[in-house]
Amino acid sequence: MDEILEILEKNAHITAEEIAKMLKKNVNFVKKAIKKYEKQGIILGYKTIINKELVREDDSEVRAIIEVRITPQKDVGFDKIAQRIYSFPEVKSCYLLSGTYDLLLVVEGKNIHTVSNFVAEKLAPLENVRGTTTHFLLKKYKEDGVMLKHKEENKRIAISY
Repeated sequence: MDEILEILEKNAHITAEEIAKMLKKNVNFVKKAIKKYEKQGIILGYKTIINKELVREDDSEVRAIIEVRITPQKDVGFDKIAQRIYSFPEVKSCYLLSGTYDLLLVVEGKNIHTVSNFVAEKLAPLENVRGTTTHFLLKKYKEDGVMLKHKEENKRIAISY
């Protein structure tokens, strides 16, 4: 992969000027390369990783990983059913897998009930879906290569009489 892309993947906040210094290249060259990557769809966007545990509120979202077994469709394989599934707003990511399951979904909802309703009412009834397994995320330790800090737990010693 191109050096510019590697740097941006690690830190999307870095400027073209900083990249040019790091690579000992002309700033205009770096800016043009970034624009070209954006235009070609190689760079799809820039992302900030937020440690939601540190900003969590009572009404924070629940995240689940759902394994989906599907029957591929004739002449289009997995693509058409995958497109139908990833079009749901609850689906944040969708991957084609090898192994026991065909698709891996990352789904978000307001609570466990909204995620389970999504599975029961929208996902499972789809014609080509043969089965699902849902795993609710309890705690995140690392995301996109970044280790997350966690809230300090109350370390008071319990007193018993």
